[in-house]
Amino acid sequence: MDADKLEHFRQILTQQLHQHTEQVRGNQQAALDMIADDGVKDSVDMSLQDVNQELQLRLGERESQMVADIDQALLRIDEGSYGVCQQCNQPISERRLEAVPTARYDAACQSVLEEQQGLDDIATL
Repeated sequence: MDADKLEHFRQILTQQLHQHTEQVRGNQQAALDMIADDGVKDSVDMSLQDVNQELQLRLGERESQMVADIDQALLRIDEGSYGVCQQCNQPISERRLEAVPTARYDAACQSVLEEQQGLDDIATL
């Protein structure tokens, strides 16, 4: 992959990194705010608060995983292995990288991995 395209993907990933980092902070703060709210509540309010808090924590975990995936993709750019399938060492199509800039596998290898993990009913780009 040429330097201009790598820089293009670096910019996309850097922008996504910023967005997801801010989202992680927001989710964490929302979960902390729910914990700090010590107003009088009945059991329904407390149950709803627990569900909302759990949702915020799970969203935070998902966003944190996205941050880690983006960091790994940026590291692959620095190492010179970005855009190469980690399974078969073939180039990952630019179309796939535009849709999923953190992709580690080409579409064929991703499909095989998803099938092995029981995720084969989810569409792959």
